[in-house]
Amino acid sequence: MKSEVKEISKEVISFLNAFPEPRLIIDTNYNIVGANNAYIKHFNTGKTIVGRKCHDVSHHYMTPCDQHGEACPLAAARQTKETSKVVHMHFTSRGKEHVGIELIPILDENDEPIYYIETLRTHEYTSATPSIDGMVGSSHEFMRMISMLDRVSQNDTTVLLLGESGTGKEEIAKTLHSQGSRAKHPFVVVECTGLTEALFESELFGYEKGAFTGAVTNKVGLVESADGGTLFLDEIGEVPLHQQVKLLRLIESKTFRPVGGTELKHCDFRLICATHRDLSNMVSKGEFREDLFYRISSFPIHLPPLREQEEDIVSLSESLLKRIAP
Repeated sequence: MKSEVKEISKEVISFLNAFPEPRLIIDTNYNIVGANNAYIKHFNTGKTIVGRKCHDVSHHYMTPCDQHGEACPLAAARQTKETSKVVHMHFTSRGKEHVGIELIPILDENDEPIYYIETLRTHEYTSATPSIDGMVGSSHEFMRMISMLDRVSQNDTTVLLLGESGTGKEEIAKTLHSQGSRAKHPFVVVECTGLTEALFESELFGYEKGAFTGAVTNKVGLVESADGGTLFLDEIGEVPLHQQVKLLRLIESKTFRPVGGTELKHCDFRLICATHRDLSNMVSKGEFREDLFYRISSFPIHLPPLREQEEDIVSLSESLLKRIAP
């Protein structure tokens, strides 16, 4: 009951108000005990925020999110006593929006949670309603995918995108790049399907003048072009087996040698790979190197085909109409 909710002091609220993003403090029973001005503006319900359940304000649910098929960050943080991150769809002052949630437990002297600080970050690259740009969806599979993206977008973890042709692997890779710390640097795509054995090294690593007939100038390879940014290896499952060792060496050492060159060059890049093939099955058949597979698959993300997102079809159709309209 509201009368049982103990509000946080004005000093703590003043501290929360120093942050531009929406933040609130929740007790162990999902009650909001404090919220900054950005959070109040974010929802703008015209009702008092403090004393209400967090799931009531954000979702209009009368019971916690995990009872409605969603991952509840409070339930996860209560169990692990560690920071929990999820992506939910909230009913904000602008309508339905995808929101990244970070929830940090505050522990007492017995190492037990007594409060939780929740920070919200609206996703600008996705939409829960028809939109003229960005990714659109609200289905369970879509939410699961963007939750995975949210977890890994802010760091340099190597990501492996798995999905059928047409599921938007390159667009997802671009999104990961644009949301990370390397966004102002190059995003370089390597189409592994089109790389013949003769072109593999010269396209990736470049070559020096005189390396072979026709090499009249030095050429910068795709790897060097990605320095500081993101290198996206599309359809990595198509790389010939005997060339994979050179790719492995590049990933492990971030060094390469141009064709005809004698000195190693170093390149700083984030690696994102994609494939429609079953790499683990290829490994068992001896068609893909096991060590390379483990290097690139530290964070796999499954991209669902449209048949697994049936509830998104209407929103996607309306979005396409908006985008092609004159």
